[in-house]
Amino acid sequence: MKTVLSALLASQFCVWSAFAQQPCKSTVVGDLHIARFQSKMYGEWFKVRVWLPPGYNDAENAKRKYPTLYLLDGQTAFDECTAFHGEHELQVDEAVTKLIDEHAIPPMIVVGVDSTHHRDYQYSPYPSSVTDPAAPEPIGKQLPRFFADEVIPFVSARYRVSDEAAHTGIGGASLGGAAALYLALRRPDLFGLALLQSPTLLLGNGQFLRDTTSLARGPDRVAIGVGTAELDFPDIEQWLAPRRLTRAEAESGMVTMAQALASNLKGAYINHPRVLLVIDPNANHSTVFWARRMPQAIRFLFEDSGSK
Repeated sequence: MKTVLSALLASQFCVWSAFAQQPCKSTVVGDLHIARFQSKMYGEWFKVRVWLPPGYNDAENAKRKYPTLYLLDGQTAFDECTAFHGEHELQVDEAVTKLIDEHAIPPMIVVGVDSTHHRDYQYSPYPSSVTDPAAPEPIGKQLPRFFADEVIPFVSARYRVSDEAAHTGIGGASLGGAAALYLALRRPDLFGLALLQSPTLLLGNGQFLRDTTSLARGPDRVAIGVGTAELDFPDIEQWLAPRRLTRAEAESGMVTMAQALASNLKGAYINHPRVLLVIDPNANHSTVFWARRMPQAIRFLFEDSGSK
Protein backbone atom coordinates (compact mmCIF):
# COMPACT_ATOMS: atom_id res chain seq x y z
CA MET A 1 0.00 0.00 0.00
CA LYS A 2 2.99 2.32 0.23
CA THR A 3 2.82 2.36 -3.56
CA VAL A 4 -0.62 3.97 -3.47
CA LEU A 5 0.42 6.45 -0.83
CA SER A 6 3.37 7.58 -2.90
CA ALA A 7 0.99 8.33 -5.76
CA LEU A 8 -1.19 10.44 -3.48
CA LEU A 9 1.78 12.47 -2.37
CA ALA A 10 3.12 12.97 -5.90
CA SER A 11 6.41 11.32 -4.99
CA GLN A 12 6.18 8.08 -6.92
CA PHE A 13 8.92 5.56 -6.42
CA CYS A 14 10.21 3.12 -9.00
CA VAL A 15 7.86 0.41 -7.72
CA TRP A 16 4.93 2.38 -9.25
CA SER A 17 6.69 2.21 -12.59
CA ALA A 18 7.27 -1.52 -12.42
CA PHE A 19 4.73 -3.82 -13.96
CA ALA A 20 3.70 -7.30 -12.83
CA GLN A 21 6.47 -9.76 -13.62
CA GLN A 22 4.67 -13.08 -13.22
CA PRO A 23 2.84 -14.78 -16.12
CA CYS A 24 -0.61 -13.29 -16.28
CA LYS A 25 -3.82 -13.89 -18.22
CA SER A 26 -5.10 -10.71 -19.81
CA THR A 27 -8.39 -9.34 -18.45
CA VAL A 28 -9.09 -7.02 -21.39
CA VAL A 29 -12.71 -6.97 -22.53
CA GLY A 30 -13.32 -5.87 -26.12
CA ASP A 31 -11.09 -4.62 -28.91
CA LEU A 32 -7.88 -3.08 -27.53
CA HIS A 33 -5.11 -1.88 -29.86
CA ILE A 34 -1.60 -1.06 -28.63
CA ALA A 35 0.78 1.26 -30.45
CA ARG A 36 4.00 3.13 -29.70
CA PHE A 37 5.40 6.47 -30.79
CA GLN A 38 8.62 8.32 -30.08
CA SER A 39 8.15 11.67 -28.43
CA LYS A 40 10.33 14.46 -29.76
CA MET A 41 9.55 16.49 -26.66
CA TYR A 42 10.67 13.93 -24.13
CA GLY A 43 13.08 11.93 -26.26
CA GLU A 44 11.56 8.57 -25.31
CA TRP A 45 8.97 6.09 -26.49
CA PHE A 46 5.38 6.19 -25.28
CA LYS A 47 2.78 3.47 -25.49
CA VAL A 48 -0.89 4.18 -26.19
CA ARG A 49 -3.74 1.72 -25.69
CA VAL A 50 -6.80 2.40 -27.83
CA TRP A 51 -10.05 0.68 -26.88
CA LEU A 52 -12.59 0.59 -29.71
CA PRO A 53 -16.33 0.17 -29.22
CA PRO A 54 -18.47 -2.58 -30.75
CA GLY A 55 -19.31 -1.79 -34.37
CA TYR A 56 -16.31 0.45 -34.93
CA ASN A 57 -15.19 -1.59 -37.96
CA ASP A 58 -18.67 -1.99 -39.47
CA ALA A 59 -19.05 -0.53 -42.94
CA GLU A 60 -21.92 1.74 -41.92
CA ASN A 61 -19.67 3.40 -39.32
CA ALA A 62 -16.73 4.01 -41.63
CA LYS A 63 -17.10 7.80 -41.45
CA ARG A 64 -18.30 8.02 -37.89
CA LYS A 65 -16.24 9.81 -35.25
CA TYR A 66 -16.62 8.76 -31.65
CA PRO A 67 -16.67 10.55 -28.30
CA THR A 68 -13.26 9.96 -26.78
CA LEU A 69 -11.74 9.72 -23.31
CA TYR A 70 -7.97 10.05 -22.94
CA LEU A 71 -6.62 8.53 -19.73
CA LEU A 72 -3.25 9.08 -18.11
CA ASP A 73 -1.48 6.02 -16.67
CA GLY A 74 -2.97 4.02 -19.52
CA GLN A 75 -1.38 0.78 -18.37
CA THR A 76 -3.76 0.71 -15.40
CA ALA A 77 -6.94 1.26 -17.41
CA PHE A 78 -7.79 -2.05 -19.06
CA ASP A 79 -5.67 -5.00 -17.99
CA GLU A 80 -4.76 -6.58 -14.66
CA CYS A 81 -1.52 -7.80 -16.23
CA THR A 82 -0.18 -4.32 -16.96
CA ALA A 83 -1.47 -2.50 -13.90
CA PHE A 84 1.07 -1.00 -11.53
CA HIS A 85 2.80 -3.51 -9.28
CA GLY A 86 0.63 -4.22 -6.26
CA GLU A 87 -2.41 -2.58 -7.80
CA HIS A 88 -5.40 -3.59 -9.96
CA GLU A 89 -6.78 -2.38 -13.26
CA LEU A 90 -9.38 0.37 -13.33
CA GLN A 91 -11.81 -1.83 -15.33
CA VAL A 92 -12.53 0.97 -17.76
CA ASP A 93 -13.16 -1.52 -20.59
CA GLU A 94 -15.72 -3.41 -18.50
CA ALA A 95 -17.40 -0.18 -17.39
CA VAL A 96 -17.67 1.32 -20.88
CA THR A 97 -18.84 -1.98 -22.42
CA LYS A 98 -21.66 -2.23 -19.88
CA LEU A 99 -22.68 1.42 -20.26
CA ILE A 100 -22.81 1.08 -24.05
CA ASP A 101 -24.79 -2.17 -23.82
CA GLU A 102 -27.28 -0.44 -21.52
CA HIS A 103 -27.51 2.56 -23.91
CA ALA A 104 -26.46 4.78 -21.03
CA ILE A 105 -23.73 6.32 -23.21
CA PRO A 106 -23.12 6.26 -26.96
CA PRO A 107 -20.33 4.08 -28.37
CA MET A 108 -17.04 5.76 -27.49
CA ILE A 109 -13.27 5.33 -27.75
CA VAL A 110 -10.95 5.23 -24.76
CA VAL A 111 -7.26 6.05 -25.22
CA GLY A 112 -4.87 5.11 -22.43
CA VAL A 113 -1.52 6.89 -22.55
CA ASP A 114 1.04 4.97 -20.52
CA SER A 115 3.21 6.76 -17.99
CA THR A 116 6.96 6.21 -17.84
CA HIS A 117 9.59 5.77 -15.15
CA HIS A 118 9.64 9.58 -14.95
CA ARG A 119 5.94 9.77 -14.09
CA ASP A 120 6.17 12.11 -11.10
CA TYR A 121 8.54 14.45 -12.94
CA GLN A 122 6.46 14.49 -16.15
CA TYR A 123 2.99 14.60 -14.59
CA SER A 124 3.45 17.25 -11.88
CA PRO A 125 2.84 20.82 -13.07
CA TYR A 126 3.75 22.18 -9.64
CA PRO A 127 6.34 21.11 -7.03
CA SER A 128 5.24 18.84 -4.21
CA SER A 129 6.17 21.47 -1.66
CA VAL A 130 4.15 19.94 1.18
CA THR A 131 5.33 16.36 0.81
CA ASP A 132 8.69 16.48 -0.99
CA PRO A 133 10.09 20.02 -1.04
CA ALA A 134 13.58 18.87 -2.04
CA ALA A 135 12.40 17.21 -5.26
CA PRO A 136 13.61 18.66 -8.58
CA GLU A 137 11.35 21.17 -10.31
CA PRO A 138 8.87 19.06 -12.31
CA ILE A 139 8.02 19.53 -15.98
CA GLY A 140 4.29 18.79 -15.94
CA LYS A 141 3.55 22.16 -17.53
CA GLN A 142 4.74 20.60 -20.80
CA LEU A 143 1.85 18.12 -20.84
CA PRO A 144 -0.59 20.35 -22.77
CA ARG A 145 1.91 20.73 -25.61
CA PHE A 146 2.71 17.00 -25.48
CA PHE A 147 -0.94 16.10 -25.97
CA ALA A 148 -1.67 18.82 -28.51
CA ASP A 149 1.41 18.26 -30.66
CA GLU A 150 2.13 14.56 -30.26
CA VAL A 151 -0.50 12.37 -28.59
CA ILE A 152 -3.67 13.63 -30.24
CA PRO A 153 -2.17 13.89 -33.76
CA PHE A 154 -0.77 10.37 -33.44
CA VAL A 155 -4.09 8.90 -32.32
CA SER A 156 -6.35 10.92 -34.63
CA ALA A 157 -4.31 9.91 -37.68
CA ARG A 158 -5.09 6.25 -36.94
CA TYR A 159 -8.51 6.20 -35.25
CA ARG A 160 -11.77 8.08 -35.66
CA VAL A 161 -11.64 9.94 -32.37
CA SER A 162 -13.76 13.03 -31.85
CA ASP A 163 -12.26 16.34 -32.87
CA GLU A 164 -14.77 18.27 -30.76
CA ALA A 165 -13.79 19.33 -27.25
CA ALA A 166 -17.41 18.91 -26.13
CA HIS A 167 -17.08 15.17 -26.74
CA THR A 168 -13.47 14.70 -25.65
CA GLY A 169 -12.38 13.99 -22.11
CA ILE A 170 -9.12 13.77 -20.20
CA GLY A 171 -8.86 11.74 -17.03
CA GLY A 172 -6.66 10.14 -14.45
CA ALA A 173 -6.27 9.14 -10.83
CA SER A 174 -4.02 10.47 -8.08
CA LEU A 175 -1.13 12.32 -9.72
CA GLY A 176 -2.70 11.39 -13.06
CA GLY A 177 -5.86 13.14 -11.88
CA ALA A 178 -3.91 16.29 -11.09
CA ALA A 179 -2.25 16.16 -14.50
CA ALA A 180 -5.64 15.68 -16.16
CA LEU A 181 -7.00 18.72 -14.32
CA TYR A 182 -4.05 20.79 -15.50
CA LEU A 183 -4.65 19.67 -19.10
CA ALA A 184 -8.37 20.46 -18.92
CA LEU A 185 -7.71 23.93 -17.51
CA ARG A 186 -4.94 24.80 -19.96
CA ARG A 187 -6.49 23.35 -23.14
CA PRO A 188 -10.28 23.83 -23.08
CA ASP A 189 -10.08 23.80 -26.88
CA LEU A 190 -9.08 20.13 -26.73
CA PHE A 191 -10.81 18.78 -23.62
CA GLY A 192 -14.31 19.75 -22.58
CA LEU A 193 -14.69 16.88 -20.10
CA ALA A 194 -12.51 15.92 -17.12
CA LEU A 195 -12.47 12.78 -14.97
CA LEU A 196 -10.55 13.21 -11.72
CA GLN A 197 -10.24 10.37 -9.22
CA SER A 198 -8.51 11.36 -5.97
CA PRO A 199 -6.52 14.12 -7.71
CA THR A 200 -3.35 15.20 -5.93
CA LEU A 201 -4.44 18.69 -4.95
CA LEU A 202 -1.52 19.10 -2.54
CA LEU A 203 0.74 20.01 -5.46
CA GLY A 204 2.08 23.54 -5.18
CA ASN A 205 0.60 23.67 -1.67
CA GLY A 206 -2.90 23.93 -3.10
CA GLN A 207 -2.06 25.72 -6.35
CA PHE A 208 -4.97 24.11 -8.22
CA LEU A 209 -7.40 25.74 -5.81
CA ARG A 210 -5.82 29.12 -6.44
CA ASP A 211 -5.85 28.44 -10.20
CA THR A 212 -9.60 27.88 -10.14
CA THR A 213 -10.66 30.57 -7.67
CA SER A 214 -11.23 33.13 -10.43
CA LEU A 215 -11.69 30.89 -13.45
CA ALA A 216 -12.95 32.41 -16.68
CA ARG A 217 -13.85 29.15 -18.42
CA GLY A 218 -13.84 25.65 -17.03
CA PRO A 219 -14.48 22.30 -18.68
CA ASP A 220 -18.08 21.63 -19.71
CA ARG A 221 -18.36 18.75 -17.23
CA VAL A 222 -16.10 17.46 -14.47
CA ALA A 223 -16.42 14.26 -12.45
CA ILE A 224 -14.47 14.33 -9.19
CA GLY A 225 -14.17 11.41 -6.77
CA VAL A 226 -12.51 11.33 -3.34
CA GLY A 227 -12.62 8.93 -0.42
CA THR A 228 -13.15 9.83 3.22
CA ALA A 229 -10.34 7.43 4.20
CA GLU A 230 -7.74 8.27 1.55
CA LEU A 231 -4.89 7.51 3.97
CA ASP A 232 -6.18 4.19 5.29
CA PHE A 233 -2.84 2.36 5.05
CA PRO A 234 -0.62 0.62 7.60
CA ASP A 235 1.94 2.81 9.35
CA ILE A 236 0.55 6.00 7.81
CA GLU A 237 0.86 7.86 11.10
CA GLN A 238 4.63 7.32 11.04
CA TRP A 239 4.77 9.04 7.66
CA LEU A 240 2.53 11.90 8.74
CA ALA A 241 4.17 12.62 12.11
CA PRO A 242 7.31 14.35 10.73
CA ARG A 243 5.00 16.52 8.62
CA ARG A 244 3.08 17.62 11.72
CA LEU A 245 -0.17 16.10 10.51
CA THR A 246 -2.61 13.55 11.83
CA ARG A 247 -4.49 11.16 9.59
CA ALA A 248 -7.82 12.75 10.57
CA GLU A 249 -6.55 16.23 9.67
CA ALA A 250 -5.08 15.11 6.36
CA GLU A 251 -8.12 13.11 5.26
CA SER A 252 -10.54 15.86 6.21
CA GLY A 253 -8.39 18.33 4.30
CA MET A 254 -8.41 16.16 1.18
CA VAL A 255 -12.20 16.04 1.16
CA THR A 256 -12.40 19.78 1.81
CA MET A 257 -10.01 20.50 -1.06
CA ALA A 258 -12.11 18.37 -3.43
CA GLN A 259 -15.22 20.26 -2.33
CA ALA A 260 -13.45 23.59 -2.85
CA LEU A 261 -12.32 22.52 -6.32
CA ALA A 262 -15.86 21.51 -7.27
CA SER A 263 -17.22 24.82 -6.02
CA ASN A 264 -14.54 26.80 -7.85
CA LEU A 265 -15.22 25.01 -11.12
CA LYS A 266 -18.97 25.52 -10.85
CA GLY A 267 -18.31 29.22 -10.39
CA ALA A 268 -16.42 29.73 -13.65
CA TYR A 269 -17.53 33.08 -14.96
CA ILE A 270 -18.51 32.35 -18.54
CA ASN A 271 -19.67 28.74 -18.75
CA HIS A 272 -20.66 27.41 -15.28
CA PRO A 273 -19.48 23.78 -15.63
CA ARG A 274 -21.57 20.86 -14.51
CA VAL A 275 -19.70 19.07 -11.74
CA LEU A 276 -20.26 15.66 -10.18
CA LEU A 277 -18.54 15.34 -6.81
CA VAL A 278 -18.59 11.89 -5.23
CA ILE A 279 -17.38 11.67 -1.64
CA ASP A 280 -16.92 7.93 -1.16
CA PRO A 281 -17.37 6.81 2.48
CA ASN A 282 -14.46 4.77 3.85
CA ALA A 283 -12.73 4.66 0.45
CA ASN A 284 -8.96 4.92 0.42
CA HIS A 285 -6.45 5.98 -2.21
CA SER A 286 -6.39 2.86 -4.38
CA THR A 287 -7.47 1.45 -7.71
CA VAL A 288 -10.15 -0.67 -6.04
CA PHE A 289 -12.19 2.42 -5.23
CA TRP A 290 -11.26 4.34 -8.37
CA ALA A 291 -12.55 1.41 -10.44
CA ARG A 292 -15.74 1.33 -8.39
CA ARG A 293 -16.40 5.01 -9.14
CA MET A 294 -15.53 4.84 -12.84
CA PRO A 295 -18.96 3.85 -14.26
CA GLN A 296 -20.78 6.74 -12.61
CA ALA A 297 -18.11 9.22 -13.67
CA ILE A 298 -18.03 8.05 -17.29
CA ARG A 299 -21.80 8.04 -17.55
CA PHE A 300 -22.01 11.58 -16.17
CA LEU A 301 -19.42 12.85 -18.65
CA PHE A 302 -20.58 11.06 -21.81
CA GLU A 303 -24.29 10.34 -21.46
CA ASP A 304 -25.19 13.26 -23.74
CA SER A 305 -22.19 13.00 -26.07
CA GLY A 306 -23.01 12.72 -29.72
CA SER A 307 -21.05 11.32 -32.63
CA LYS A 308 -20.96 12.08 -36.28
